[in-house]
Amino acid sequence: MSEHDKIALVTGASRGLGAALAESLAGRGWHVLAVARTVGALEELDDRIRRAGGAATLAPMDVGQPEPMVQMAQAVLGRWGGLDLWAHCAIHAAPLSPAGHIDAKDFQKSVDLNIVATRGLIQLFEPLLRARKGSAVFFDDPRAGQKFFGSYGASKAAQIALAKSWQAENESIGPRVIIAEPAPMPTALRARFFPGEDRARLTPCTAEAERILAALL
Repeated sequence: MSEHDKIALVTGASRGLGAALAESLAGRGWHVLAVARTVGALEELDDRIRRAGGAATLAPMDVGQPEPMVQMAQAVLGRWGGLDLWAHCAIHAAPLSPAGHIDAKDFQKSVDLNIVATRGLIQLFEPLLRARKGSAVFFDDPRAGQKFFGSYGASKAAQIALAKSWQAENESIGPRVIIAEPAPMPTALRARFFPGEDRARLTPCTAEAERILAALL
């Protein structure tokens, strides 16, 4: 690899939209850094990317653990000098529940991953993206205020509010920050929320990844 190769980091890359974005980017000639907790799913992603002639570096880690993410950011800086793209797909989706019955541990996990970890990642990746005039992409799923979506809706809304502030702050100096709103897809996350839904009527993750990247790149 040379310093001119495009480097994309996908957090939450093991399945769903994250995996589809990783495959699509690799198919376009990007080198993909795929971050997720599930080793087996990452290895399957890597197999698909390699069969298609692409290249990926697997990083089986939890984005909610600051120390490993700091080490990864340092490694990226040392090897490539920065990032061209960061697509943040990692999310904790707490079970649906009436607000008065939200489990405290689930709520805290939503806050920790969806808000606290996102703040830390922005701090880590901002200089890496700025170094290569890169872009960051967040994915909105507006559920705030909907019944039974207290944990997910509140923490996701806070995540996007943070991303929008970052977007406004860097409008003239970069990195470019994009907030995308994907169409409903047949993901495992959505199946937890809508278990009886006809998944055949939803947009495939691969098609949505192509649409998003076509508008972005």
